[in-house]
Amino acid sequence: MDSPVTPVPGPFRTIIAAEVETLRHHWKWFLALGIGMVVLGTISLGCAVFTTEVAVVAFGFLMLAGGIAEIISAFWAGKWSGTLIHLLIGILYTVVGIMIVDAPMQSAVQLTLLLAFFLVFSGILRIVFALSEQFTGWGWVLLNGAVTLMLGMLIYRGWPSSAFWVIGLFIGIELIFNGWAWVMLSLALKPREVK
Repeated sequence: MDSPVTPVPGPFRTIIAAEVETLRHHWKWFLALGIGMVVLGTISLGCAVFTTEVAVVAFGFLMLAGGIAEIISAFWAGKWSGTLIHLLIGILYTVVGIMIVDAPMQSAVQLTLLLAFFLVFSGILRIVFALSEQFTGWGWVLLNGAVTLMLGMLIYRGWPSSAFWVIGLFIGIELIFNGWAWVMLSLALKPREVK
């Protein structure tokens, strides 16, 4: 049996109302952000190969920055039991970051294969979990698992040629959906005309 919905206590309701009112004054910025994200997402869908390359290069630079920060922190922390492991992890991150930045499209091929395997295994786990537990709403988890599994299989079957557009396609879709979420939020926050 589902538990009843607990009402929000009075003080929290006041805080939430104040926060919503603050956000209401900036609804136009949220609308502009949403429209910008939808436009960028649409451009990303049209230039999926370029978006893939840019995303992989950005990921490589993040790995590189993380590796350098890890190496610096290993030396900065001084002598402790974890210095060597942090130093080795930092070196590994740095080397992998350099390799990704140096050959982004070859890296995209490997990242796409990894993504396909992740989606396949994630889909299988969701299906098994939904079928074994059969909790409230398990059908949606089962559907989610089936779609995730099929998506992973489609990417894997098209690999390695899918590697050149899959990451860009995912980024474009993510930008469009996030953009529409911001647009809908801004329209919900838009002050109503008093007649």
